[in-house]
Amino acid sequence: MNEEELLQRAVEEREKLFKRYEQGREGGAEIDPWEDPGFEVYHTTDRYGFIHDKRLPSKVDIHEAKKLQIEVERQKKWIKMLKSWDNALTSDKLHSRVYKGIPDSLRSIIWCKLLNVEDTKNANSGIYLKMYTLARQYSTDARQIDSDVNRQFREHLHYRERYSIKQQQLFNVLTSYAMYNSEVGYCQGMSGLAGVLLMYMNEEDAFWALHILLTDPKYAMHGYYKEGFPKLTRFLAHHDKIMSKFLPKLKKHFDKHGLDAMLYSLKWFFICFVERVPFSLCLRVWDIHLLDGERVITAMAYTILKIHKRNLLKLNDMDAIVNYIQVKLHKDFLIDDDTVIQNLERSMEELKRAKMDTAGPPQKEEIPTRPFGVFKKPTIDKIVGMRTDKFSEKERQTNELVVLTSDIARENAEKDESYACHPNDSVGGHTGSKFSFEHSNDDASSLLDCEHMGSRRSLADTSVTSTADLSVFSTITRSQAHDNSLDTHSNLSDNSVGGASSVGSGIAATSTHRAFSAHTTPRAASHNQNPDVLRIYVPYSPLDTPVASPHNGDLQKSVPCLFHENKVRIKIDNDELPTPLVEHGQIIKSFNIDTELDLK
Repeated sequence: MNEEELLQRAVEEREKLFKRYEQGREGGAEIDPWEDPGFEVYHTTDRYGFIHDKRLPSKVDIHEAKKLQIEVERQKKWIKMLKSWDNALTSDKLHSRVYKGIPDSLRSIIWCKLLNVEDTKNANSGIYLKMYTLARQYSTDARQIDSDVNRQFREHLHYRERYSIKQQQLFNVLTSYAMYNSEVGYCQGMSGLAGVLLMYMNEEDAFWALHILLTDPKYAMHGYYKEGFPKLTRFLAHHDKIMSKFLPKLKKHFDKHGLDAMLYSLKWFFICFVERVPFSLCLRVWDIHLLDGERVITAMAYTILKIHKRNLLKLNDMDAIVNYIQVKLHKDFLIDDDTVIQNLERSMEELKRAKMDTAGPPQKEEIPTRPFGVFKKPTIDKIVGMRTDKFSEKERQTNELVVLTSDIARENAEKDESYACHPNDSVGGHTGSKFSFEHSNDDASSLLDCEHMGSRRSLADTSVTSTADLSVFSTITRSQAHDNSLDTHSNLSDNSVGGASSVGSGIAATSTHRAFSAHTTPRAASHNQNPDVLRIYVPYSPLDTPVASPHNGDLQKSVPCLFHENKVRIKIDNDELPTPLVEHGQIIKSFNIDTELDLK
């Protein structure tokens, strides 16, 4: 296709996407059956709108009923306080009441007041509509945003249906904000941020709330989403310092298993613990974050590890540790929300006494430099979604650093352990990872600091079915580092409408001895530390029952299999005799291979 044809195709694709969201679910809407998840009316839908795969309880939970009664009483106090919001007495009471929890029915009002949304919106009257109009004509992020909108909060009542009102609003907010803040554009982590805001705000309020979270010095999340992730780099280094000082044993345990903070904490920093702790607790953390700012995120990260330190020390496998932090604690934090918040408050005081409650002032590269709302027509390459496969020398160095970080940390931890057991030996060691992601320490300062690091879209992925946290995969061997290039370019190469991006996260790919898409769920991968072991899933259909689509790497069968004949076992021996390749009971061909594979 020539340039004119490519431009025309991009215009038609963008127009088709926006028309779908404008039409919504009205008659004639193009919605595939898989896009609307099944819903049984008797399943539990919690008070926050999330659907749970279990039946409604036959009796009302006593503790839940008591919590609701307390919240109703607090609601009366909040309503009274709202009438005199600017009063000095209200300011004195605000801290204690926010830490006790904002009543859910009033979160919409209180969050807007804490963020000062109304004043910002009034000062920028008409801007949101202008940005939406520009996005309608020129957005280069619409395809990626469309993919992520249908992945975000799929288990939530308001987001589950394709082109529902909330999906429409989320698409509009994200495409419009990508035009307004051209320096950040769109990064996948922003879909989780905007998604939560839209649960409690209307469309335009959520737009300005998102802008305030990114640009107000109190929150300054712009540096998280900007190319190169400068603020993430700084906060990870600070998190390492906190662990070394307050949780040295746990830090050494993580280093021993090659577990760097980057591998488990991305959603902590990028979207304030969404999908990493139960949603009720997440909302409590958001309440406090909106009141006290970014230091809450630092303290909550420390609090999680401090509370669960004992259980984490019992886990002797990187995958098990990551699964505990990312999956288990999301389902069940094991401690009630009030106790966690009390621990969080103590952690904030503890860090403040040690002068470690903040990571220091923002760096120059974290602060927005371009004016907001100034439109610059995108280049042809961006419009048609072209990409380049050229990598700079700095990017290649970054690739090597990412690959070696976990291995070196583990080796140093093992040396320390060896030294502790044999102090007279000549083995030297030091605590922690050599690479601290701190600019002042070593050459790892270039990590995540490439000017053209387009793979940030994958790194900050926050959707339900695509959590690119890197951490659930096993570490790569050094010999494999050269086989996986760090992809630091735009993921707009997929030309299918609404299709998932085919470009993987470079950092994730180098950490996992396999390249994976920006929308690959970690649970879909084989969590095996031995790179010579391959796991194969073979779909089959007992009793002529249709086979369900594989989901998250696991085979879903309509009918439980009770027949041993359907089990296939392939053994490949390291001998001179040819081993047959069997498929559906038939020998396809024979070959030799020097490894062993069991398929059950």
